[in-house]
Amino acid sequence: MTEAGRHRRWLFLLLVTATAFVAGDVARGQTSDSGDLSFELVDPKVLRVCADPRNLPFSNEKGEGFENKLAEFLAEKLQKKLDYVFFPQATGFVRMTLGAHRCDVIMGFPQGDDLVQGTNPYYRTSYALVAKPGSGLEDVDTLEDARLKGKHIGIVAGTPPATNMALAGLMGDAKPYPLMIDTRFDNSADAMIKDLVAGTIDAGVLWGPMAGYYAKKQAQPLHVTPLVKETTGPKLAYRIGMGVRPADQNWKRQLNRLIQENQGAINKILLEYGVPLLDEKDQPIGAETAKKAP
Repeated sequence: MTEAGRHRRWLFLLLVTATAFVAGDVARGQTSDSGDLSFELVDPKVLRVCADPRNLPFSNEKGEGFENKLAEFLAEKLQKKLDYVFFPQATGFVRMTLGAHRCDVIMGFPQGDDLVQGTNPYYRTSYALVAKPGSGLEDVDTLEDARLKGKHIGIVAGTPPATNMALAGLMGDAKPYPLMIDTRFDNSADAMIKDLVAGTIDAGVLWGPMAGYYAKKQAQPLHVTPLVKETTGPKLAYRIGMGVRPADQNWKRQLNRLIQENQGAINKILLEYGVPLLDEKDQPIGAETAKKAP
């Protein structure tokens, strides 16, 4: 399994078991190569999205996440009704949603994950360091930075940057937050940000979309710096696309066209939620460059 595949388990705070699609499903998707999506989709007239009901900033049942907004945008472009199959992103998520033909697309999946067939990526981002303005840590862009020595840093246990922190000798003073939680009652990212605002920790390390979203919500916005200069441990930047069934080639091609034709509008949605977008040279994509592809 690729590093990106393993990252999926860390990224969405879950451990997903591998799933196999039955031979009948594969044959079903291969019966047409003409672009007729009736062979591939649950209902060709409906954009049926597999989503977590409580996973902001990505998605929730109220439609408040950026993946919800992206789904609404795509449904409009496709001239389809939008519908969801909600299921917690925990063990069995892919098997019980996409694999069971209850829905046709997962809106966010790292490129290279082997549980699904990925579309072209529609954004690229990284884990980020979150700090208070005036802390002296605002421009720290690597966990190897000497200014982090002796600092009390929040980290979600078991995520990729925990390895980088250990290699940098930072775990002795770190405050860990649980990876596996029940999102109905707990939220590690929110808890970390509250501790940072209260001064319990000096900085926090979070997946970029979470870092940007929660930092932006504070009365005094926090500073978010993508960690893009690591020289030891795993790289912390990832390309994110959508996930479809392995057999659904026509559907994947249609989604790829939509991504290519609407990249600027997609970037705008992501930036509104504070997602720290990066180009392939690790340079930030802001409003002025939002039409550039990831």
